[in-house]
Amino acid sequence: MSSLRARSVGLLALLSASCTGHLSGHDAAADGAEAPGLTPGGGGGSATPGETPLDCSTANVSFAPLKRLTREQYDNSIRDLLGVETRPSNAIAPDEKLAAFYSNSVSPVTRLTVEQYSDAAEDVARTVVAEKLESVTGCSAANQNADCAAQFIASFGERAFRRPLSAEEAARYHELFVDYETSGFASAIRLVLQTMLQSPNFVYHLELTPATSGTAITPLGGYELASRLSFALWNTSPDGDLLAAAAAGTLDSEQGVKAQAERLLASDRSRDALASFHLQWLGLDGLLENTVKDSVLFPNWNTELKTAIRDETVGFADFVIRRGDGKLATLLSAPFTVASANPDLLKIYGAAADAGADGTIALDPTQRAGLLTQAAFLATHAHSNQTSPVHRGLAVRKNLLCTPLPDPPANVDNTPPEPDPTATTRVRFEQHRTDPSCKGCHVLLDPIGVGFEVYDAVGNYRTMENGLPIDSAGELVDAGDASGPFNGAVELARNLAQSHEVRECVKKQWFRFALGRNEGDQDACTLRSLSEQFAASDYDIKALLLALVTSDAFRYRRLAP
Repeated sequence: MSSLRARSVGLLALLSASCTGHLSGHDAAADGAEAPGLTPGGGGGSATPGETPLDCSTANVSFAPLKRLTREQYDNSIRDLLGVETRPSNAIAPDEKLAAFYSNSVSPVTRLTVEQYSDAAEDVARTVVAEKLESVTGCSAANQNADCAAQFIASFGERAFRRPLSAEEAARYHELFVDYETSGFASAIRLVLQTMLQSPNFVYHLELTPATSGTAITPLGGYELASRLSFALWNTSPDGDLLAAAAAGTLDSEQGVKAQAERLLASDRSRDALASFHLQWLGLDGLLENTVKDSVLFPNWNTELKTAIRDETVGFADFVIRRGDGKLATLLSAPFTVASANPDLLKIYGAAADAGADGTIALDPTQRAGLLTQAAFLATHAHSNQTSPVHRGLAVRKNLLCTPLPDPPANVDNTPPEPDPTATTRVRFEQHRTDPSCKGCHVLLDPIGVGFEVYDAVGNYRTMENGLPIDSAGELVDAGDASGPFNGAVELARNLAQSHEVRECVKKQWFRFALGRNEGDQDACTLRSLSEQFAASDYDIKALLLALVTSDAFRYRRLAP
């Protein structure tokens, strides 16, 4: 009966939030009531020649739809709130993608989705009560009563909902506890927990601070900013210091937001967000689950190697941004990587295990240059038994140059040609640029991808294929200042590292990741300011992030589309 009640209130609250896109600060999950309210916003963009000059004297941001936590954010929050190290979001449907990044803001929540959230919440609550009841609640065996439960509801509620509970909310959750206390303290706490973890106040990014009458743009409240900061820079719920800063009004100023952002970036906990960004940006988020290789051609390809190459890219990005020079150019062209104990990965690079004092390993600068020549990128954007100039070229075009591309025609056979022991991959893929139905897109992709042909399907460097010399000369077409010929992926990476087009794209990609939405017309001022501050820092990623979290797009919201 208790599970049925928790499911029913979660169902009504989540469905009503999804259908309306609105929810008030009143906690519908605690009593099943629906209430109207406001939804989040954010933003800034740039004027084009001939248009009216931008007026950036007042905040202007684009509208942002209501969105749910991503599965990573859900799992990380459960981990940090309750110490549960499993992945409860495995019970929940996969996230939606908005361009390169996960953002659950489009599809409505169905009854099946609510059942999945209910199952996840029940599993978490059951685990906590069985293994961590005293440590999580702070209620010892001699103190497991309604008074201690009330203290837990208030403290856990503030951390889970990322704001203090109202007196009405606290009373309702306490009433829920009392109603089931006859079943025992543990059972009643379990019901409270699983109900809270199904509440829209936990599952959604809610931003509900009332606006000044007659205004379309309003500043976020301190708790809302604390949440934005934490999810953008830690990919999890805010910690006690962030919530305390919100309570003290510290986040009401740009300086206060920047100080907290600097603290978050200095912490090792920022590794989660940096990892999530780079894995999604480079299209590597499915590496562990989906990247399969022919076991005959690549006998060393296994779970340990996949984990090592994923961790290498994550560790490299973290090192450059937080402990290195922070520069985009270093991310894209550095002739070094971070230390790895996996011998198969070191073999791919032809490198020794000896690391420098800073934990980095030097690589051959004629063969390796930053993220795009790392095994994670090369193996993910390849087939099981051969390379893929198309996939590698597409990843560069879409994710580093932000070039929108149409889906291939429905009647096009996109099966790659079978390996030919008498020809190189480059020759076999020439058909894409001669077939009229393929040529339009492939002229933008294949000339990039063939530059990576000196790397096989797992990232080993090579100069010959099937006894024939590899031609890795390529060309970037219609790519602004990045356009032009190049010889091999190392030269391509160095060219991209200095490209204005790439810098602008990376700025937009971080905007999309941090705000969970695409940039809009009313984000013009924010985007222009980000470009200026990014350039002034010599394209330092940390400086870009600090500029982003202090921007209008991050600190304000629009009340309606």
